[in-house]
Amino acid sequence: NVDMVIFDDELTPSQLRNIEKILEVKILDRSNLILDIFATRAQTAHARTQVELAQMQYMLPRLRGLWTHLERQRGGIGMRGPGEKEIETDRRIVRDKISLLKKQLEKIDQQNTTQRKQRSRQVRVSLVGYTNVGKSTLMNVLSKSDVFAEDKLFATLDTTVRKVVLNRMPFLLSDTVGFIRKLPHHLVESFKSTLDEVRESDVLIHVVDIAHPYFEDQLRTVNDTLKELGALEKPTILVFNKIDLYRERYFDDLVDEATKLEIVSELKSRLKNEFDHVNVFISAKTKENVDDFRDMLEKKVKEFYAVRYPHQVKHW
Repeated sequence: NVDMVIFDDELTPSQLRNIEKILEVKILDRSNLILDIFATRAQTAHARTQVELAQMQYMLPRLRGLWTHLERQRGGIGMRGPGEKEIETDRRIVRDKISLLKKQLEKIDQQNTTQRKQRSRQVRVSLVGYTNVGKSTLMNVLSKSDVFAEDKLFATLDTTVRKVVLNRMPFLLSDTVGFIRKLPHHLVESFKSTLDEVRESDVLIHVVDIAHPYFEDQLRTVNDTLKELGALEKPTILVFNKIDLYRERYFDDLVDEATKLEIVSELKSRLKNEFDHVNVFISAKTKENVDDFRDMLEKKVKEFYAVRYPHQVKHW
C-alpha cells in the first residue's frame, strides 16, 4: 500500500526514472523534498524567487520524467517551433524562466548589498546554526522582537535584521536560514545573498540544539558550511540551547542535583576542548543563563567597538 518512496540522497534523472518504473510509485529524492519544504515556508518575494529558481534548476534535467506527454511529438501551427519536440519547447520555457529569475535575484542582491553597505559602520552579529535549533527564539529574547519562530524545519528563510542595545552599545543582529547536511547545491547558489550576511558579520553566534541526539554531527555540518563560506575563523560564541529539554530527556528523578551539575560541567568542558570556542549552556525558551550569554556577547561587541570607535570607549 505504499504510494511514495523518499530517498535520503539526490538521485540522477535516470535513477529517478528507473526506480519509478520498477516500483511504480511516486519517487522523491532529498533535494526534491527539501525544495518542497522551502516552497511552503517562503513568505517574502525574495525567498519565493530564490526557491522558485532552485526548483527550476532542479527540474530542468528531469523534465522527461515529470510529464509523459513530453515524449510525444505534436504537429500543428502554434504547437511548437520548426522541428522542435514538445520536450524541447518546455526546456526552452524553463531556461527562459531561470534566466528571468536570475535577473530578478541580481536586482534584489544589489538592493541587499546597498543596505549592508549602509550598515557597514555598525557592529554586525549573525545567528547561525542547523535548522530548528532555536535561532529565531533566541533573537526574540535578545531583541525583544516578534520574529516568527516555530518548532519545525526552515521556519526562517529570510534574513531578519534587528537593532539590539546591550549596556548602551547598539549592534545589528541577523537571523539567517538554518543549515542542513547535504544541502542541495541549487539552494546554496540561490541563497547566496542570505549567506553573504554571515560572510560580512563581525561576530557569529553559533546556536546548537544540545538536546538533539546528533547535535555534534549538526555542529560539524554548520562548521563545514562556514568553512566553505570563508567564515569559520570569525569570532564565535557557541550557544548550546535547549538545556532544559536536555535535562528532561536525559535525566530522571533518581539523579540528584549535584550529579546533574557534574554531568553538565563535564559535557561543557569536553565540548570546549573539542570545538575551541567560548561556549554557554542556555534555554532561550525559559531564559536560563541568558544573562551570562548577554555578558559574553557584550564583551565581544565591545572589543569591536574599541577598535572601530576608540574615542567612544570611555562612554561605555
